[in-house]
Amino acid sequence: MKFSDAFTLSTRMFKARKMRTALTILGMGVGIGAVLFLVSLGYGLQKALLDRITTSDSLVTLDVTEANSTFVPINQERIDKIKSFDGVVEVSPSSRLTAQGTIGDISLDLTVVGTTPNFMKLSGTRLEKGSMISDADTRGIIISSALARVFEKDGKNIIDEPIELTFFVSRATKEDVQDKLEKIDSEHAYKIIGVVPSEENIIYVHSASFPPDAIDHYSQLKVKCQSSNVMQSVREKIVEEGLLVSSLSDTIDQANKIFSIVQIVLMSFGIVALVVSAIGMFNTMTITLMERTEEIGIMKSIGASDMTISILFLWESIIMGFLGGLGGVVLGIVGGQGLNIAINFLAVRLGGTSVNLFFTPTWFIVLIIIFGAFVGFLTAIVPARRASQIDPLEALRYK
Repeated sequence: MKFSDAFTLSTRMFKARKMRTALTILGMGVGIGAVLFLVSLGYGLQKALLDRITTSDSLVTLDVTEANSTFVPINQERIDKIKSFDGVVEVSPSSRLTAQGTIGDISLDLTVVGTTPNFMKLSGTRLEKGSMISDADTRGIIISSALARVFEKDGKNIIDEPIELTFFVSRATKEDVQDKLEKIDSEHAYKIIGVVPSEENIIYVHSASFPPDAIDHYSQLKVKCQSSNVMQSVREKIVEEGLLVSSLSDTIDQANKIFSIVQIVLMSFGIVALVVSAIGMFNTMTITLMERTEEIGIMKSIGASDMTISILFLWESIIMGFLGGLGGVVLGIVGGQGLNIAINFLAVRLGGTSVNLFFTPTWFIVLIIIFGAFVGFLTAIVPARRASQIDPLEALRYK
């Protein structure tokens, strides 16, 4: 039998039993759509998280901090040595000071991070409002969104607001066991130029604007490597210096493992709906077999082989599974986007930010359509085999 003839005969049920066929395809579409919806949610949550904490530079950057057990300070001499390591492209330091900030009549203690534009870039820092600090204007600072709320300002209204800073620098003395804090008033008039999403009372200041001699060592380094291939060797050399080393790529790997488990769990819930849909398709093919028993007897009487009968049933079920897969993709994507719009609408109304919670890779869409056709094939194996084994004489007498 020609392929075109087999395809034509296989699609006759779409005209003869329109409602039943449509409901079967819809049932399969709901099952496929549930799988797509839940898996897209898993991928969307993963992508939304990683997009907020990573940049291409941060993935090849090592975080270097002091180790309390070795008492090895991060000073300029050590920074120069790390810069000389093979595979190191850039080293950006940062330091932390305690300060008191004042806007209007509101003053509070906060943490000041002395940094550079390159350090912010390598950290993967993303702004909520405003602009990043720059070498052109060292008096511009960035504050956290939590700090903006404390000053009774939102992210937009606090931009260009002047802020006074008083620094407290730790000074070690020979006579005292503990370090003493020295109060230093800033020589510069600072201005808020940006806001980052954070729940800490923290501000980022260009280190060039710090008071003279306020920094004798650094608290953290960002070491950018040429590629991910040399990160391990650079890490080992820095560890030999007595410093602690971590990287955002370690966190990303752990997050990806966790999200892989989450996606499997979500997919398992969707598969339950898909199994129910497959049972419905199997029931449809079984009823079709009973209704077409006499027709099968006639076809065998005029020369149709057992293989031809099986192919007709298989093709019919595969087509329904394929169409169910297409319908499921539409239902899953539309349902996900609809829920995403509703959630973002509520988030914006409540003062949050919008985020895309659903992401569907193209390869997964193609895979799930093929999977729908495969499920159709599986549900038709038993009915197709039973149809091929029907005796023509008994089939002609069947009522």
